[in-house]
Amino acid sequence: MLRLVLRRSVQWLPALLAALLVGMPAQAQDAGFADRILKTHNEERARLGIPPLRWSPALAANAQQWAAHLATLNVLEHDDSLDVEGENLWRGTGGGAYTPEDMVTLWIDERAAFTNGVFPDVSTSGQWEDVGHYTQVIWRNTAQVGCAIDQAGEDEVLVCRYMEGGNFEGEKTF
Repeated sequence: MLRLVLRRSVQWLPALLAALLVGMPAQAQDAGFADRILKTHNEERARLGIPPLRWSPALAANAQQWAAHLATLNVLEHDDSLDVEGENLWRGTGGGAYTPEDMVTLWIDERAAFTNGVFPDVSTSGQWEDVGHYTQVIWRNTAQVGCAIDQAGEDEVLVCRYMEGGNFEGEKTF
């Protein structure tokens, strides 16, 4: 009897694993995703002498829920229900056209228009929106990040959540 039960377990195990992986975002299958995202954030923070971020599985889970929601839409929109969490969003061509490092680096590239001032006076253009992703990445009081990617048709959506969020009026970025 035990042999039969064991054989049945072995037979359905591959089917169960396959079912769990279908529809699972690519980064959930990539054990290095968190390390790669964290490294890209922390390299920029280190360049500026800002303490490194820590990965938060809870923030990543929140990000996954929002990424799944955004995958059903044709536009990006911030989660208006956030209170103390910050959020960066990215959407672009899927299928591996962009790595997680590329996605975060596009936010970091906003530093070309950044000036370290009191928020919202943080952009050489006078428009904080031109550097808002970057300022969240480097916000000194932010200590944790969690991110997730989901498929949106032929695109991918990256959502990063931060604790505590940044871009607070009247505060210095770092």
